[in-house]
Amino acid sequence: MTIRMSIAGLLCAIVAFAAIDARAQPASLSSTIIAIERSAMDRWAKGDPSGYLDILAPDVTVFTPQMDARLDGRAAAVALYEQVRGKVSIPRYEFVNPLVQPLGDGAVLTFNYVSYDAAGMVMSRWNFTEVYRRSGTRWEIIQSHASYVHGKPPSGP
Repeated sequence: MTIRMSIAGLLCAIVAFAAIDARAQPASLSSTIIAIERSAMDRWAKGDPSGYLDILAPDVTVFTPQMDARLDGRAAAVALYEQVRGKVSIPRYEFVNPLVQPLGDGAVLTFNYVSYDAAGMVMSRWNFTEVYRRSGTRWEIIQSHASYVHGKPPSGP
């Protein structure tokens, strides 16, 4: 009886620790993905698209409201993103309600983006979805989708 109780107790502890570890992983994944995205956006806000260029997968696809069709491949995305080099200045921005959803060797990040001018006035509001894939030891974007909040074009970047 004592052995059965010990085994049952051990099994309960293993299940409890596994549940704790399962909950901890998404939080760690969320922090990692949001940090990667924030680092890229910090550079973008200073007119440097390289933060995003560094994390685009070779087979990335991109949708933005300015395009009539999906953009396919890293080379095409680089050509698009390079158009903003040195032309964007965003004093402050925020990710509103970011959510990372694990998906096998990937993760889906969704968030609302709000940018502000130097006076603190809202310049633009966007909806973003970024699909990340783990490639070896790094995360890369395989799909990026940006849209205007309520379909209204922004007054600024």
